Amino acid sequence: LFVSRIYDEGKKSTPEHPYLFETDVEIHLVGSNNKSPAEKFWNGNSMVYILQKAEQKEESDLFEDSKADDAIHDSELLPKESSAPLPLSVRRAKQLISLYTMAQNPNMTHLKISKAVILPPLWIRCDSSDPEHTCWLGAEPLKTGDKITGICLHAVTCHGPTADKSCFADLEELKMAHKIRHHSSVVLTKGFAQYELFRAAAIEDTLVESESNIYIDIAWNTVDKILQTAPLTSTATLNIMLECGDPRSPVYQLYKELQFLLALAEGLKTGVTEWPEPLESESAVVLVQEFLTDLKMKLDGFCASGNKNETEKIKCDTAAVDSSIKSIFSERGDLDFAEQLWCKMRSECVSTYQELVECFTLVIRSLEHGEIQPWIHQGSSSLLSKLIQQSYHGKIDGVSLSGITPIQMLLEIGLDKMKKDYISFFIGQELATLTYLDYFISTSLDLQEQVHRVQKLHHMLEIMVSCTVLLQFKHENLFPLTQTCIKYYKENPLNEKHAFQLPIRPALVKKFYQNDHPEIWKVDIISGHGQKEVKTTWQVSTNPPAEHMTSNNIGGLCESTVNGESEDRMYFITTAKCSQVHFT
Repeated sequence: LFVSRIYDEGKKSTPEHPYLFETDVEIHLVGSNNKSPAEKFWNGNSMVYILQKAEQKEESDLFEDSKADDAIHDSELLPKESSAPLPLSVRRAKQLISLYTMAQNPNMTHLKISKAVILPPLWIRCDSSDPEHTCWLGAEPLKTGDKITGICLHAVTCHGPTADKSCFADLEELKMAHKIRHHSSVVLTKGFAQYELFRAAAIEDTLVESESNIYIDIAWNTVDKILQTAPLTSTATLNIMLECGDPRSPVYQLYKELQFLLALAEGLKTGVTEWPEPLESESAVVLVQEFLTDLKMKLDGFCASGNKNETEKIKCDTAAVDSSIKSIFSERGDLDFAEQLWCKMRSECVSTYQELVECFTLVIRSLEHGEIQPWIHQGSSSLLSKLIQQSYHGKIDGVSLSGITPIQMLLEIGLDKMKKDYISFFIGQELATLTYLDYFISTSLDLQEQVHRVQKLHHMLEIMVSCTVLLQFKHENLFPLTQTCIKYYKENPLNEKHAFQLPIRPALVKKFYQNDHPEIWKVDIISGHGQKEVKTTWQVSTNPPAEHMTSNNIGGLCESTVNGESEDRMYFITTAKCSQVHFT
């Protein structure tokens, strides 16, 4: 059988492209480590087939029917499509379920299947064209050891959206229907609710729409009624997906600083640097000259004490943070010469390559003439730091301020400064140790990778600050969240769409959702155990339960649906049922 050959191929490696079956069906083999599109209604963790309607191809592109029984050819592999998946008609889906079931039935000897193979579960996207508005059909083999004993058939239907609660099911009626369908005398109920605690609104006067979102998943046993509020004894998981760059963030100025760092890194890589419009009235050259003149006048005091007053005077924009966050994120008081120079030259000031060259020319000339003897932090590997260290001995190497050298010099001191900013926060708040953060601040890597890791640090910072400001999290919650973020980013690239998870007590955030409507609320009605376990799921959700559902194939509901002026939440109503068919 065709699906059996696909399975054999999938055991070697998960196919990158779907397969074409009978010209109209795409077969996707989803590996056990990947997220299944049907996971909302099926909690299996094995490999699974996902079937959907194939994109219409030109007749010349379709492989000939005469080759359908041959080995898998390249023509049977379709390139991945970026568009939304297409559903099959319910009638076609039922035909495919029947074929799959017969192929798994050992009693179908007339099919002359030489060797029975237990295939992965099968789920088919449906177009809701039947009266029940079916959006998924599924089939899953039942087995004892390596022997197939039957098939569990799944059907998911969806109506809505509606705000009319008279269309909602009654819990006792759902339980009774389950008992009758499965001949059960005892049922268990499990509840689940998802609440959105925070979603970043679009920025005023712009078309920018952030995907930042903080929501909580709550699960509990024994449901008392439809839309029951989860008890405080429930199990809860906080999900945090945060995109950086919201101007309303308390650390937005630090984000802008990071963006300039990224622009320098890109310029170093491509040879073309996009210089921002200056925000300061004075040029960077004037500011740097004033800075150096001030250091010359205070040379003795600077050498003796590290010029703490000067450090305090030259404030970075990271000090311009919201008062609610100053207690956990504030300006460092130990900025060295290179860091202060970065604050003078970054995006608000330097607007051309020529300005950058002039600034470093002034600095190097002052070092060569011994006019300044600035202090710097130990451990810096930047070219400017090396020149400063050499100046202590009265002679520095010649530096040609041409090509990419000035950009690299500015990038290096910016990297050093920002690394210390982030490390100061995480260590100061006792969220991590220096050893645990070493991955993010290593200088043994090329500059591009160092910049990438600093981006990860900033994303973690924004997550901690947001949870502190929005959810009033304390150290006991921030600490495990930090460990989760660090572990993820030591193993994965930067991903602002990743949802970081944190187990919490519902009482900690109850005030944020107790008077709100859930985004998802569902009840599972369960009976039986092991292979004989059967489940009925009833769910309401603000979004369709499947990405292939469109306005054309979403089922209507009661005509009394509340109009758009109602404040009630509009919900899709989804029901998932199963039935078991035993072969012996």
